[in-house]
Amino acid sequence: MDWKTLESLLSGVNKYSTGFGRIWLSVVFVFRVMVFVVAAERVWVDDQKDFDCDTKRPGCPNACYNYFFPIIHTRLWALQLIFVTCPSFLVVMHVWYREDRERKYRLTHGDEAKLYDNPGQKHGGLWWTYLISLFVKTGVEVGFLYLLHIIYNNFDMPRSVVCDVEPCRQVTCYIARPTEKRVFTYFMVGASALCIILNVAEIFYLIAMHILHLTHKESHVTRRTRCAESECDECNMPMNTIDYKLACPEKVEKQS
Repeated sequence: MDWKTLESLLSGVNKYSTGFGRIWLSVVFVFRVMVFVVAAERVWVDDQKDFDCDTKRPGCPNACYNYFFPIIHTRLWALQLIFVTCPSFLVVMHVWYREDRERKYRLTHGDEAKLYDNPGQKHGGLWWTYLISLFVKTGVEVGFLYLLHIIYNNFDMPRSVVCDVEPCRQVTCYIARPTEKRVFTYFMVGASALCIILNVAEIFYLIAMHILHLTHKESHVTRRTRCAESECDECNMPMNTIDYKLACPEKVEKQS
C-alpha cells in the first residue's frame, strides 16, 4: 500500500481541523502508520512460513494457521487505517465544494462579492459534516477493536496453540515471535484507544463551541433598543429592532 499518497491527501485535512484534530492526525501518522510500516509489518512478513506444528501431515499446518489466524493483524490494521482516515476526506471535499460555489458566485456578482466569509470555517453544513466524520471515525475504531478482540481473544498472542481441526487431531503448533507480536498488538490497540479519546473530546469541543456561537449570535439578535418618542407608548417600550419596525412603521418611514 502506498502510504505516502494517503499522507499527502490527509495533509489537507490539517488545515480545517481543530486542535484535537491535529493531535489526532499526529497520533495516526507517528504512532500508527509509521510504526506499522517501519516495524510491525515486518514482524508478520513470514508468519505462515514460521508457523510450525509437531506433525508432518500434509495440509495440517495450513489448516491450523487458517483456523487461528483468519485474518492477520497487519491486514486488519491496514483496513482499519484506511476506513478511519476516509471520513476526514468528507470535510476536505465539502470545503472544495464551498470554494467552487464561491468562485462561481464571484464570476456572477463580481470579484468583491462574497458567499462565505471563510469557506473552511466550520459553520452550517460544514459543521455537520465535520461532526458526522468524527462519529464515523469513532465507530470504525470501536468496531475494529471489537473485531480484533473477538478474533484473537483479548488481544493475546500465545506461544503455542492446540489444533483440533481436519486433518489434524490434537496437534500442537508454535507461533513465531509471539512476544514481539504481543507488544505490537498492545501498542496498536493503545494508539487506537487514544484516537477514540481524542475523537470523543473533539466531539464535545465542537458541540460546546457551537452552543457558545449560537448563544453569542442570539444575544446580538435580541439586543434591545428604544423608540425615543415620548408620546408613543408602544415604541417607548424596550423591544428589539424587528418589533420596533412592526409596531411603529410610520416612525421608521420618517427616520428613513
